[in-house]
Amino acid sequence: MLDTFQQNFEIREIPLSLKSSKQKVENFLQTFELRLDEVDYYVGIFALSDDQLFGVGGLNKDVIKCIAISNELQDTGLGMKLISHLYTTALNRGYSSVKVFTKPKNKDIFESLAFHTLAQAEKAILLENGNGLKEYCKYLSSLRGEGKNGCIVMNANPFTIGHRYLIEQASKQVDNLYIIIVKENKSLFSYDERKAMIEKGTEDLDNVIVCKGSAYQISSATFPTYFLKTIDDATDTQISLDLDLFIKHIAPSLNISVRFAGTEPKDILTCRYNALMREILTKNSISFVEVPRLEVKNNVVSATFLRDKLLNFDIPSACEYAYTSTIPYIISFCATLSLQKELDTTPKPGLVDKQDNGAHTDMDYSLMCRSIKTLHEYFSKFAVLCFKKDLPPIQDIQQLGIEAENSMMKTTGGVNTHKGALFSMGLFVCATSFLYYNKGIGNIKAEDIREIISFLAKQLPTPNNTHGSEVLNTHKINGALLNAVNAYPELFQYWLPYYKEVKNENYGVHKTLLYIMTFLDDTNIYYRKGELSVKKVKLQAEELLKDFSVFALEKLNREFVKENISPGGAADMLSLTIFADSILK
Repeated sequence: MLDTFQQNFEIREIPLSLKSSKQKVENFLQTFELRLDEVDYYVGIFALSDDQLFGVGGLNKDVIKCIAISNELQDTGLGMKLISHLYTTALNRGYSSVKVFTKPKNKDIFESLAFHTLAQAEKAILLENGNGLKEYCKYLSSLRGEGKNGCIVMNANPFTIGHRYLIEQASKQVDNLYIIIVKENKSLFSYDERKAMIEKGTEDLDNVIVCKGSAYQISSATFPTYFLKTIDDATDTQISLDLDLFIKHIAPSLNISVRFAGTEPKDILTCRYNALMREILTKNSISFVEVPRLEVKNNVVSATFLRDKLLNFDIPSACEYAYTSTIPYIISFCATLSLQKELDTTPKPGLVDKQDNGAHTDMDYSLMCRSIKTLHEYFSKFAVLCFKKDLPPIQDIQQLGIEAENSMMKTTGGVNTHKGALFSMGLFVCATSFLYYNKGIGNIKAEDIREIISFLAKQLPTPNNTHGSEVLNTHKINGALLNAVNAYPELFQYWLPYYKEVKNENYGVHKTLLYIMTFLDDTNIYYRKGELSVKKVKLQAEELLKDFSVFALEKLNREFVKENISPGGAADMLSLTIFADSILK
């Protein structure tokens, strides 16, 4: 009988990117009072005869979730087959342990499949197949010190002077203070960046130990939502599940007797989390201490405020709340954001954007995004390398640039997406980071940046065997290196003031690109089309600026695509102009 059932059904992937497929899944889950949560792989049990859906289940990395089996298949073994399929898929992804969310009533089913319970709340249960938590707790135990031990679980997105203040106050009340960093990369800053900020920002505090993060504190592994009926219902369940795991596993590993958190005057969820920590932890013999939030000029220090300023390209204002160790990462983030803003500007003439690939057949928007993401890591390395009293040897900067270019080329399969932008933006990041360290926030002037950029560029060798060098040998124009040696005079004299004037207009960024095109001897156009095309492009950009319209811009794009014209140098200078504006407020 069971074999007959299984012969009439099959498991296959459901493309949730299709609206119709997603709606079908959501409707199916709703009949079981479940809802679709974030997944990166989703499958269903389908009838072979009529394509009817009888069961669903998914994965988010190493977490099995969103499982539902129709009543008529409950005892057929197909549910077990579905779970086994998801479990095997997770193992094939390279995960040594697999976790699952479900309702408490399903505990016996999963335990029969060698899952063991990690934590339990009234309406949710977290189980694991493997030794992930056991190994993490073993690591934590190796850090355990004697005396009174305290703990802070911290996201630090990014690490602010408020976070530093909380750690200072807590460290005075215990013999050892353990900082556990939220590992999940759903923040503006990556886990590695946040960890580096905190480690550098607490290295002078002898009793503070920064622990590696894990999937076992404040993550999608401890905050399930998909099977809860309401968000209000979900909130307390999420928090209770997270705290149950902390009490049973994390706290004993470190011998934690007190947990600290900052007061939360605004965020409702964090405020509720603090309230339940006080209630649940104290019931389990762990003290809870709320430290009043740091205030500056009668304003509560907030990472949210910092992020808002950063996303608005205002580095000086963002840095007012940033702890010193965070500043290099703010600079690099804004450099990356500037490249992304140029890419996102749509439409553009002959360039890759959200709408089309411009005059390029070897790159598209997705490839450019992956390239920018790759370069971000190196912008951070440039910023950290130069955030000190003395500039590092030029050979160190040059070597890092070579590594960045190689990594970019690996990501893009050999396509030169951002080589020019890497060179110019890398110099800007190095100069900005060095000056922020030595002059402080708000004290940097344009001439300071230009002086350092020129100083660095003069030490770099003239490139050979590149498209740019080929153009320079043929035409009497300034290339990328000479522009850097001269410290980008047109950018600071013309493009930046123009951008500051128009950036808040609906098409201010588009107009700035055109304005740059009227000036720039773009080596990309020289290489592709020659000197006459460069002169024509300058004239076309000038005419479009005088009578700007999106329709005319799209028409120019079509012409550039047809003529194989790509003003890539102007795109690089637009990114640089946006970044320069974010530095100089």
